[in-house]
Amino acid sequence: MRTTPGLDDAFDRAAGRYDLMTRLNPGYHRHLRAAARVLAERLGGRGDLVLLDLGCGSGSSTAALVEALPEARVVGVDASEGMLDQARTKAWPAGVEFVHATAETLPGLGLPPAQGVLAAYLFRNVPAAGRDDVLGMVREQLEPGGWLVVQEYSVAGRRRAGIVWSLVCWLVVVPLAFVLRARPSLYVYLWRSVRGFDGTDAFSARLAAAGFTDLVRLDVDGWQRGILHTWVARRPAS
Repeated sequence: MRTTPGLDDAFDRAAGRYDLMTRLNPGYHRHLRAAARVLAERLGGRGDLVLLDLGCGSGSSTAALVEALPEARVVGVDASEGMLDQARTKAWPAGVEFVHATAETLPGLGLPPAQGVLAAYLFRNVPAAGRDDVLGMVREQLEPGGWLVVQEYSVAGRRRAGIVWSLVCWLVVVPLAFVLRARPSLYVYLWRSVRGFDGTDAFSARLAAAGFTDLVRLDVDGWQRGILHTWVARRPAS
């Protein structure tokens, strides 16, 4: 579900090495599992749930949702067919499905109303001018009282976080992508997109403007503290 021009093709080309790169990212899967557990806690661990995994990529966030809420129906949505091909090669329980779609087409996909939505590493890939619209679409896809969890990098207005992010990208991530032949240009884009994404207060304001309430922002631990954030928000019940 990425809408920056040309980005879907870049993810298609990088899909074969994407899981390897994420396995080498300390905390990546742990943080996804933590975000999924936050959503499960808000939903009370119910079994009769429909969950959307927006920007599901190769399925790491989908796996985190399945672990947190094993009885739920989980629909993963992504604009990169190559990433979805990687996701579909993995073993999934009944009730997990994947849909190839872009952010703009979400209202027309005929998906059932969801009680919970996880959007991990999605919104910085949506052009700034379209983020409010996508948040509005997500809100409408949630049933009243449903919960949204967004996990995303944000360093705007945080000098130390911005320096750490740049050092890690240029001294570790991009060189590693060269060594592994994992499409370094995609990871240069990763660095640039995080530097250009909303500050935490600005994204919180977008959520509020889109009609979400009960907003909480959580910071992760480890070297990504102040860089990676988890927003929790609710569509009002009425």
